[in-house]
Amino acid sequence: MRPYLSVVIPVYNEEDNLRPLFARLTAVLDDIGKSYEIVFTNDGSTDRSGAILRELHETRPDQVRVIDFNGNFGQHMAIMAAFEYVRGEVVVTLDADLQNPPEDIPRLLAAIDAGHDVVGGYRKDRQDTWFRRSASRLINAIRARITHIEMRDQGCMLRAYRRNVVDNIATSGEVSTFIPALAYSFAARPTEIEVRHAPRAAGRSKYRIYDLLRLNFDLMTGFSLVPLQVFTMLGFAVSFFSALLVIYLTLQRIFIGPEVQGVFTLFGIMYFLVGLGIFGLGIIGEYIGRIYLEVRKRPRFVIREILQSADDD
Repeated sequence: MRPYLSVVIPVYNEEDNLRPLFARLTAVLDDIGKSYEIVFTNDGSTDRSGAILRELHETRPDQVRVIDFNGNFGQHMAIMAAFEYVRGEVVVTLDADLQNPPEDIPRLLAAIDAGHDVVGGYRKDRQDTWFRRSASRLINAIRARITHIEMRDQGCMLRAYRRNVVDNIATSGEVSTFIPALAYSFAARPTEIEVRHAPRAAGRSKYRIYDLLRLNFDLMTGFSLVPLQVFTMLGFAVSFFSALLVIYLTLQRIFIGPEVQGVFTLFGIMYFLVGLGIFGLGIIGEYIGRIYLEVRKRPRFVIREILQSADDD
């Protein structure tokens, strides 16, 4: 029988958090009183996370399933793989670091029961560094202007989806994507609710600054052509003013004579234009890179093993 609820949890080197998470999560789900499954994706962990997940599966083989990757393919691919195997009518995603308390899951389900098909969480009293919070606010503002996708907190992974939205995400087949934004593009009645945010209990964040920048490049180039359009308009403007500058310098040379002292100004203008051109090539390269990843048709992830009960085979 298909469960009502599937909870999807990507795992990468979270050995110290898995048992406390499992104890709190199962207590919450048992109290809900509806059938459920928990789907862990082991995203190439190098610590004891894989062995602990096997133990958790053996504890509740009918409710716990484990997808074991043969390498590290990233958080969003770990969730995408689980989306291809979930059986629930409602799917909740949750990080394994316990920063989003599983006790908030019933509030997401209440919003789903109220008729919403996507419920996003935004973190109350976010327990991150000032730099992470400030960067997140800036990126959220840029993303909202570029993609027109309204999310108060794109970094919060505590979210709930109806099954039809999850199926559309799983069948999209995109190599580089951002699942919350993709869900909003498929949703008819999305909403957001406030969720709690706790300091990390153990371990450290797996997202480096580069990973966050990479993720947001994927978000902006995957859901909008605005960066290309803005650069095109900027190119027109720079070309226009450059033409005016050339005309001015030509007239000055004819009627006044060459001005040797202005050579450094010309160098400054040249360096600005060269930098602008390189920046534009970088934006174009982002889009070309996405096309390259899609057309080469390599697997988005490789599953080594799936632990589940015999009835699920």
